[in-house]
Amino acid sequence: MNRRKFILGSISGGIFIGSGAAWFGIEKNEQPLNIEFALSELNKLIIQKPIATGKWDLSQILTHCAQSVEYSMHGYPKHNSDFFKSTAGKAAFSLFNSKRKMFHALDEAIPGAPDFSDKENITNAFERFKKSLIDFKNFNGVLAPHFAYGQLSKLDYEAAHVMHFNNHLQEIELTKPLT
Repeated sequence: MNRRKFILGSISGGIFIGSGAAWFGIEKNEQPLNIEFALSELNKLIIQKPIATGKWDLSQILTHCAQSVEYSMHGYPKHNSDFFKSTAGKAAFSLFNSKRKMFHALDEAIPGAPDFSDKENITNAFERFKKSLIDFKNFNGVLAPHFAYGQLSKLDYEAAHVMHFNNHLQEIELTKPLT
């Protein structure tokens, strides 16, 4: 399923249900949606010997999340149309943001992003994602429009990045509990 079909389906489903609050019956996430929380979760994750359960391995997931953060500062390689971004994309982000949760195809690359044929090792991917989050936190420039959601404020982008990471955490199992 491509991201566009997913977003349009999400919007249709939300409208069908009748309200953003009842959207797919998903409970609102109460976790913080800030970079500090994402860094904390990332640091906990790496010491728990995580294993990816989906189509992507852990290095691919972390690289994908890093790409998203990096592109928000420097520009996405491909974009949906301005019409899409101002309608379906904007509505999808509003729905995600209202529930503080994002759902998307977890094996779908960012449009135009390099493929994962040259997999990074997990340590490099972890460090890349961590660095991207820190760089974003310290970024004071103009943020690039999101390829699907359009222009986002820094606060909205921060929430989007954390929701994105949290969504990918659903396909990660931990083999070593925290002590």
